This record gives sequence, structure tokens and C-alpha cells, in this order.
Amino acid sequence: MCFIFADADFTLLWASVIGHRPETKLKGLVVWVTGASSGIGEELAYQLAKCGSRLILSARREHELNRVKRQCLDNSSLQDEDILVLPLDLLKRKSHEEKTKAAIQYFGHIDILINNGGRSQRSLCLETSVDVYQALMELNFLGTVSITKQVLPHMTQRGTGSIVAVSSVVGLAGAPLATGYSASKHALQGFFNSLRTELTDYPNILISTVCPGPVQSQIVHNAFTEELNKPVATAGNQEHKMPTSRCVHLMLVGIANGVKEMWIAQQPFLLFYYAWQYTPTFAWFITNVLGRKRVQNFKAGLDADSAYFTKTKTS
Repeated sequence: MCFIFADADFTLLWASVIGHRPETKLKGLVVWVTGASSGIGEELAYQLAKCGSRLILSARREHELNRVKRQCLDNSSLQDEDILVLPLDLLKRKSHEEKTKAAIQYFGHIDILINNGGRSQRSLCLETSVDVYQALMELNFLGTVSITKQVLPHMTQRGTGSIVAVSSVVGLAGAPLATGYSASKHALQGFFNSLRTELTDYPNILISTVCPGPVQSQIVHNAFTEELNKPVATAGNQEHKMPTSRCVHLMLVGIANGVKEMWIAQQPFLLFYYAWQYTPTFAWFITNVLGRKRVQNFKAGLDADSAYFTKTKTS
């Protein structure tokens, strides 16, 4: 089943009338979340804890994971043993087998893997080092594939489970200033769409891709620029973006109801991707118009996403 979230009210109506609620469907399940130290991953931990899910929290920064764990325990009925902090570096693929074994040994099994770890990009192609493109593919694509390949045999052996990949709307249609990021998310879309078909003999294994639009998180602050170690100059105002809590709630509704692909974004971003789905020729025209404005505003020092709502600076 594939469903495009139209707006919040309809989603909640759909979930309450004909679907499962996350707090009942996900209660007691073992959920492994990568990238759990900030942004969407951190919010996933909080909401899953309130649903009563047992958690495996992974990211590179162990102290941040411990902070997230404390918050989960303070705001849910979970006990200390219900949350495993498992530091993980997606780039160190040789360690992934050991990490997966540790997770399975601790809880006995994994019900849901949410591949959320990754970084974005804010730079023009002409100015961007090839090293940045390699880093994006290594982290966003190959790191996710590596963890998935470790967990998948466990799920096929049990005959059940869910693997969720947090992709992006730019994995459906590209956007300027994110050529490498978009390529890595397109790769994820292709991989998981193909994998889903390979697993038709396992009807109880869900492969789900989540395609969020702009969300209020740390992803822009941590984005790659034209050089590997150069930070983003300014992240801009995030107020126009979807609240992280809202995005994560919709994700959990989708996971609880076996949705294979989710588009989650506020307008006008969601409408833009509807256009790509149903009127691609028109969408190309809109892409060129908005893309030019996005680049102009980026060069003027404005946030790439808020550029759609802000007049270009003039000298």
C-alpha cells in the first residue's frame, strides 16, 4: 500500500478510522534507530519511547545518545534496560556486523530498523569537491546499505520485520545546491524499491521509504559544503519548515500501518512533488523557475529553503 500524506487532518482521520495507532501497534517492539542523537532521529526516540517501544539508539556521539536515553526514560514508562545505547559510525562498515550482533544479543531480536543517519549538502556543483560527493555516497547510501544487509538476514530468518529508510523529497526530484545529497537519496530510493520486490516471498517484511520535505532539525547546520571540513555559513530561519515532532508522528503512523512510501511535507513543497508525480513536464518548468531563485538567494546569503518565501537581497 502506498499513500501520499495530503495534510495532517486527513492523516489522523485515516489512522484513527481504518488504520493502527502507533501507540498500540508499536508497543513492545524492538526498534533500532540510527542517527538518534539529534534531529529526526532524536525525536523518533522520544515518540517511540512514549509508544512503549524498546529502543536501540545509535550514532557516533555516545554522550548525546545517553542524553537522549535519559530524556526517553524521564518521559515514558520505559526502564533503563529497555533502551540500549549502541554507538555506531556508518562509515566504519567493518564494524556493522559486530554492532548488529550486539543489538540482537541484547534484546533477542530486532523488529524495526529505522535507517535515519546521514548528512545533507549546501553547495553549488561547480564549487564542490569530488571528495564531498564521495563522502555523501559513503555515508548516506553505502552506510545505510551496510546496516540493512546485516539486519535483513535476521528478519528473513524470522519471517517478519520492518526496514525503514529515511530518504528525502529530493530523492524523488532533484534540487539545486544538493546535487550530491539528491544523488545519494535517489540511490536509496532505487535500492529499497528493488529490494522490496526481491522480498515478495516474505510478505511480513515491510520495506518503507520516508521522503520528508524541509523539517526543523539540525540537518542544515551539519550539511556538507563545497569542501569536506568547511561548515555551513548560516542555516537561516527554520520557522517555515515542518516541526520535527509533526514529521515523526506522521512517520510512525505510516510505519504502524505498513506504508511502503511516505511523502511528508508542508505546502508548497508537497504540491511541487505532486506535480512531479502527475505532470512532469509542468514540474520541469516550475523546477527551473524555483531552482533559479533558490540559487540566487543562496548566493545572497539566505537559507536555501526559506528562499522561496524571502525576497532576494539587493545591493
